[in-house]
Amino acid sequence: MGESTGWIDTHCHLDAAEFDADRAAVMGAMARCGVTAVVIPAVAVDNFAAVARCAAACPGGAYALGIHPLYTPQAQEGDLDVLRAAARAALADPRFVAIGEIGLDFFVPELCTDVARARQQWFYVEQLKLARELGLPVLLHVRRAQDAVLAGLRRHDVPGGIAHAFNGSGQQAEAFMGLGFKLGLGGAMTWPRALNIRRLASSLPEDALVLETDAPDIPPHWLAGAKPRNSPVELPAIGAELAGLRGWSAQDAARRTSHNAGLALPRLAHLLNL
Repeated sequence: MGESTGWIDTHCHLDAAEFDADRAAVMGAMARCGVTAVVIPAVAVDNFAAVARCAAACPGGAYALGIHPLYTPQAQEGDLDVLRAAARAALADPRFVAIGEIGLDFFVPELCTDVARARQQWFYVEQLKLARELGLPVLLHVRRAQDAVLAGLRRHDVPGGIAHAFNGSGQQAEAFMGLGFKLGLGGAMTWPRALNIRRLASSLPEDALVLETDAPDIPPHWLAGAKPRNSPVELPAIGAELAGLRGWSAQDAARRTSHNAGLALPRLAHLLNL
């Protein structure tokens, strides 16, 4: 990768309603500030078409298809058939790079009942099976559920991917890395009190790290306030925070994390000629 390497936002919900008023302007601002690619994960069958359209409209745009754990209560079992058909059809689209966003969420109280957890697990495992079947990496949601997510990965071998918004222990980080996963760091890393994330960001092997915004969510500390909207435009400043923690230049941070993104998502690497 050359000296002109830009930033890659490996997890951004640019299709979200929060961007409806100015999505095109945000895309233009991304390009001007050096964000050269963005991965837009789906959350439910209802937005499969939207993420594909959004990626096609965005320079360096890519997308993933999956059913998010927060959407499993309203998802139907037949949605997995819809996902399988959509993913198979999307293999012809070079912008389609992964199965995601999938995983487990044991933070939201209503998703922590035995029934809700079992439903999450079922959708998670079935989507891991699909990723393995299609030879695709996965974008993982792992909120308060690192060990359970890891257990699924050990039982159902998939071609790696990214543990999005990682905030586990060093041991859990090693486990994900051992299974071929990169760890997504974003706005949470910028908060001074986020001691665990900042420690991991400064100490984990450099080939384990990728950058993300999770926009419009997980804003960096400089957007603190009432209902701030995060944006992929914030990624260079988030990357500069990582650079400071690691003793890198900003260009080093962009080059290394973008290279790692390409390793995690081979179809993205091919799309961007990384």
